[in-house]
Amino acid sequence: MTRSIRKAVFPVAGLGTRFLPATKAVPKELLPVLDKPLIQYAVEEACDAGIETIILVTRGDKQAISQHFARDDALEAFLEQKGSKAVLERVRAILPSGIEVLEATQEQPLGLGHAVLCASKLVGNEPFAVILPDDMIRSDGPGALRQMVDIYEQCGHSVVAVEQIPIEDASRYGVAAVEENSRGLLEIQTVVEKPAPEDAPSNLGVVGRYVLSGEIFELLRHLGTGAGGEIQLTDGIARLMDIDTVLAHPFEGQRFDCGSRFGLVQATLEYAMADDELAAQIETFLAARTRT
Repeated sequence: MTRSIRKAVFPVAGLGTRFLPATKAVPKELLPVLDKPLIQYAVEEACDAGIETIILVTRGDKQAISQHFARDDALEAFLEQKGSKAVLERVRAILPSGIEVLEATQEQPLGLGHAVLCASKLVGNEPFAVILPDDMIRSDGPGALRQMVDIYEQCGHSVVAVEQIPIEDASRYGVAAVEENSRGLLEIQTVVEKPAPEDAPSNLGVVGRYVLSGEIFELLRHLGTGAGGEIQLTDGIARLMDIDTVLAHPFEGQRFDCGSRFGLVQATLEYAMADDELAAQIETFLAARTRT
């Protein structure tokens, strides 16, 4: 019987150097897209997929992230006294009822595979999800993780999110070669971390959503360093493929690379243009700017 996906790991221990000095005191994952931080969009996607336990893998000094999801009785009392009911509801909805937030510590930046491994005691030996908050995915229907969990529940195999990338960008991604099986699902045949464009096995880049078997932890424990001298999750997935099928899922939705300045601006504009009031203001502003 296929076990349900109840836990999601969020690797949030990075320094966010691309956004300095903004991220000197504020974690990158708390940078806003409109009025919500990146991490909240990711947690909402996880909750929509049925996740019950959020596991934040931090450096240990990033308490602001867990504080964002903690109740603030003083703030709620102030908003209630002021009569700001709509704002109060948004604050209380930051973390849905029944969702647990746990923390694991990654003391050294040894790669994404190492960050995931740091969560092993909290996950146990059950299947789990991994979400990279700065890979923000906007979907009109079910979220990207919901799509992947549905596939896992149908077949019981690990699932990795992929999308087509410009081949010249291959060295920024894990890159997967796939074959379609009899059920119309894509089975990964090869996956390589950060290949040179001429060595890339395809133009399918792995992006920040994973549904993985708990067996990945034992593989990561015995994995040496890979690209960049780090323990790469992609290399662990390649080892997992030796013992089980791993599927690739070209998710439905639009991804924004919010680990880059342009990606964060792009996401902000897309979400703003989906807001009727903001869209009208932006169009007026741009029209006036064009005339000057």
